[in-house]
Amino acid sequence: MAESRPDFSIVVPMKNEADNVAHLVAAIEEACADQNFEAVFVDDGSDDGTAEKAKALGKPWLRIVQHPRSAGQSAAVHSGVMAARGAVICTMDGDGQNPPSEIPNMVAPLLGDTPPGLVAGERQKRQDTLSKRWASRFANGLRSLLLRDGTRDTGCGLKAFRRDDFLSLPFFNHMHRYLPALFKAQGLSVMHLPVSHAERHAGASNYTNLQRAIVGAVDLFGVMWLIRRTKRVSRDETRWPDDPEPS
Repeated sequence: MAESRPDFSIVVPMKNEADNVAHLVAAIEEACADQNFEAVFVDDGSDDGTAEKAKALGKPWLRIVQHPRSAGQSAAVHSGVMAARGAVICTMDGDGQNPPSEIPNMVAPLLGDTPPGLVAGERQKRQDTLSKRWASRFANGLRSLLLRDGTRDTGCGLKAFRRDDFLSLPFFNHMHRYLPALFKAQGLSVMHLPVSHAERHAGASNYTNLQRAIVGAVDLFGVMWLIRRTKRVSRDETRWPDDPEPS
């Protein structure tokens, strides 16, 4: 008998998050207990046994993708989406700061009759250091001013979208930070959803504020160039071969 297709897939990029795996798996299982789902954990070249700890839990709904070496968060998300079997994807960070209890609310609009292109989480009462919040606020303000994407928190890992829409986007390193602007450039709508935020469960961040600032400045101008050369008609405005003739 063919294996049933999940209604949605949860994609979690992870690098050296071994101490967070069990906590995250338990929280996802509790949040999605009555859902038809799968989770795809992408081990991005970890050297602390992240993948092994995930496999040892033996959850039938959990699948593991492994990169032989670290390729970055965007590459990990892309690999997870490629491996996913659900038509709807929800992404989240692997450090425990995105509460899995938010997942059902994130995917619900995409399972409805008139789904948006992207559901983007916006963190409320962030549990980060003051310096990290200031750096994020500055980066988000500059990005919003230049890209006009209407998003105040593009760094939130909680996002939901249709698999085929995501895979139609141009892929590049750090693209995960610009999904609202990229979806809008393709003529797809963006819904913003307030989500809660938690302290990191264990371990340390893989990024510093300086690293984010340097790569962010380069990426921002690259995305501006890309979007200005993108011309698309929205999916809702397009007439497809099987559409009825207008009355």
